[in-house]
Amino acid sequence: MLDVTVIEDPGAAAVCLDPVRARLLAELAAGPASAAMLAGRVDLPRQKVNYHLKALERHGLVELAGERRKGNVTERLMRATAASYVISPLALAPVQPDPDRFRDQLSARWLLALGARLVRDVGSLVTGAARARKRLATYALDGEVRFATAADRAAFVQELTADVAALIRKYDAPEAGNGRDHRIVVALHPTVKEPTAPQPDAP
Repeated sequence: MLDVTVIEDPGAAAVCLDPVRARLLAELAAGPASAAMLAGRVDLPRQKVNYHLKALERHGLVELAGERRKGNVTERLMRATAASYVISPLALAPVQPDPDRFRDQLSARWLLALGARLVRDVGSLVTGAARARKRLATYALDGEVRFATAADRAAFVQELTADVAALIRKYDAPEAGNGRDHRIVVALHPTVKEPTAPQPDAP
């Protein structure tokens, strides 16, 4: 099972967005199960669970993990093909974001467009590398920083821009015939606060 996979097909995206099917995917990501086993967990008749599983299987979101005999019946054990899924903007190709339409480094919506392109491009690269059975060379940096003031944040952005631009100038080799182009995306945004659990009332 893959840790994460990208859904590029519009049909597969529509199938997995159904709440019942999303619940079935979550159950099958935890481990193989039959329709009968899942029926009790999601409170649906086995026949209806089977219907949903077949739709997920047609789009490659679940697969056969094995079979087992239970009385006179052979049960199919299904499993999710990945622990989690990301829907690529390619699933909405006619309306997918295009960061080249406008450039505004201080716009949150432009940052969203860049993020969408990142999901689309890396998803396509992962799919291609898997088909070719090759490794994909990538790198990511993730961290957090607390700025004391808005002025400090602005100064950080200015220094980061200058330093990255200097590295690009240093290593960019446009004349290298055997070289390969790489895209660089650097993002900065406020940290999303996780919801706090309600505290129990004092006795």
